[in-house]
Amino acid sequence: MKSIGIFCGSSAGVNPCYIQTAQQVGKALAQANLTLVYGGGKVGLMGAVADACLENGGHVIGVMPRALVEREIAHTGVTELFVVDNMHERKTKMAQLSDGFIALPGGAGTLEEIFEQWTWAQLGIHEKPCAFLNVNGYYEPLHQMVLNMVGEGFMHSRYGDMLPFAEDIERILQGFNTYTPPERKWVQK
Repeated sequence: MKSIGIFCGSSAGVNPCYIQTAQQVGKALAQANLTLVYGGGKVGLMGAVADACLENGGHVIGVMPRALVEREIAHTGVTELFVVDNMHERKTKMAQLSDGFIALPGGAGTLEEIFEQWTWAQLGIHEKPCAFLNVNGYYEPLHQMVLNMVGEGFMHSRYGDMLPFAEDIERILQGFNTYTPPERKWVQK
């Protein structure tokens, strides 16, 4: 594993623990010699994770749509910044550059991004791990929803089990190092 795609909020959230955790993630990635791939912003959790990674000698790749760069929210201090035409290209580029994906707290955009990667993993489009960093119980309602999807028969348990909800970055990174993808959905036999 060489690079981790991080999806997270462009806001800081109301609890300081979110910024502190984003900073811990950036530091942990740098110390593990993993490249941070993220949305390219200088604001909110996005900026905090990038700054911490850079401050600890890490390599940071940002991917941002031109319209957001023009609104002056791009982080100009990252190692590399890819400017793309739209959000679809952003997600595609991030998927190409990342060996695994972690969602920190965020809003609808964060969920949309991690859900797409998780779905692609189920379908066998890629075999990369995905995880939720469950800071301050933020993703616990979603975790319960995943368990409900399995319980109600809308998802096989192997696809719920492949998605850890962990409280610390080290546990996620350790799991990524030993990750074995589940059998893909809709395999012809």
